[in-house]
Amino acid sequence: MLKILQKNIQNVNLTFTNQRALFWNDEKMLILSDLHVGKSAHFRKHGIAVSSEILHADLKKLEDLILHFEAERIVIVGDLFHAGYNSDLEIFKEWRRQFSQEFILIKGNHDRLKCEHYEKLGVECVENSLKIGPFTFIHDPKILEENQFYISGHIHPGFVLQGRNERLRLPCFAVSEQQIILPAFSKFTGLDTKSLKGHFKNIIFSEGTIFEV
Repeated sequence: MLKILQKNIQNVNLTFTNQRALFWNDEKMLILSDLHVGKSAHFRKHGIAVSSEILHADLKKLEDLILHFEAERIVIVGDLFHAGYNSDLEIFKEWRRQFSQEFILIKGNHDRLKCEHYEKLGVECVENSLKIGPFTFIHDPKILEENQFYISGHIHPGFVLQGRNERLRLPCFAVSEQQIILPAFSKFTGLDTKSLKGHFKNIIFSEGTIFEV
């Protein structure tokens, strides 16, 4: 079930969702990171039985978000794809054909093919970063420059909720005065609960809720 949390950041109204994506209301823009299309096929190629249903479920979730928000642009801040060309990219290609919306990829460390290959899949490709309004979209900013606000991915941020008798690890958006780090969109990824340094607020979510700590 879709749950949302609204925040005003850089004088922009943003909608955080428990479906691992961010929506920029005024721009009709759906923003996500780390879908890793091709990861399941990559594992199968190396003899590890991973079902392609993982990819189908991720794409269905993305489709539902596009339709719900009536998004006109989909921006992926890196690692839309996992490695080289494999059968999962053909699945994505067929899925992509149903949408007239613009898909934009800012390349991440796993997006290893040349941009021309991604553009044949119906995805506009940007090599390093893209600035739209007050935001700089980039996969992993190495240095945070002054007077820039970044929306990035790469880390797959998570948060540990400590209860009396158990510890619960959940994905989250990590938000600071200079950046939003998006959760990995695909569930077929790990969670990093240790790498983030500095002053971050965390917007944590599960299947049924979303809240800030």
